[in-house]
Amino acid sequence: MTEKEFDIDGLIAEYLSNGLEPERRAELDAWLAQSEENRRYFLQREEIWFSAISEAEGKRYDAGKAFELFRQRVKTHTPQKAKKRSLIRTCLRYAAVAAVLCLVVYSAYRQGAQDLKDQLAQIVVEAPLGSQTRMRLPDSTLVVLNAGSRMVYGQDFGVENRRVSLEGEGYFEVTRNAEKPFRVSSPSVTLTVLGTKFNFRDYSQEDEVIVSLREGRVALENLLHEEEPLALMPSERMVMYKHEGRMKRERMETDAYLKWMDGKLIFNGLPLEKVVQVLERSYGQTIRLENDTVGRMRLFGKFDRNEQGLKEILEIMQATGKVRYCVQKDSVILY
Repeated sequence: MTEKEFDIDGLIAEYLSNGLEPERRAELDAWLAQSEENRRYFLQREEIWFSAISEAEGKRYDAGKAFELFRQRVKTHTPQKAKKRSLIRTCLRYAAVAAVLCLVVYSAYRQGAQDLKDQLAQIVVEAPLGSQTRMRLPDSTLVVLNAGSRMVYGQDFGVENRRVSLEGEGYFEVTRNAEKPFRVSSPSVTLTVLGTKFNFRDYSQEDEVIVSLREGRVALENLLHEEEPLALMPSERMVMYKHEGRMKRERMETDAYLKWMDGKLIFNGLPLEKVVQVLERSYGQTIRLENDTVGRMRLFGKFDRNEQGLKEILEIMQATGKVRYCVQKDSVILY
């Protein structure tokens, strides 16, 4: 075989492994168009290449090994001088490819290891539907999670920081530590305190965030819209409607917002679509509305989850004559 023919072997190997740049592809196409013999030669080399890949491929493709097998299988047809020159050039190409592959694999490994480390370093506390979870954090802070809530904090909590993330509703009685502020974050708001008592509510399926302050002082940072931090004093609350993304301060007259910890369900004119969300979490039951008109109806009433089951509450609602219910499989339908 001439040196030119061995260069064709290099073109073929490059084409079959990673493809060719337009200029070199045109060179290969021109050579194939010269004769039927060239086309047969290409098919022969193609067969050799893929048989080399078959042997070089286990669970992971090794381009360098595949090329080495390809080289061994065609060496009996290749003059030593031409083979050496082309082999050096081609090996350099595959060495570069192999280096890139190794870098990608190593980077993926490092990232995966870091992700696993981060996951193992997180402590997750949940309150399943139909229940509450009461606990104390390592700094003695009391936390009560309402049904359907999830709180996450690091294993180093209290050592380097006092940060938790919350989805749902939680009541906090924070142990004071002036050196390490206590922070609660949801997707919408970050709250910072030194030591105080407050209620934080941000369910992903609800359209509003409510932070109610019982004692002390808190600072709130808006994560949905750029605005100045908002400070709350006792008997004040912050209400944010997520579609607007603005924090608003309001006065509170009673501690009715804390009654959920005693199992009380208080609905003072709440739209039925929101009542349904509360009942689903409180009883772990799927409830569906027949239409939007039903969802806009408002409910006034006080119930006790510890003494009244869902069926009893539904019967009371039905007795008003405004709404009816039926059970279909595992769901309750309001109409």
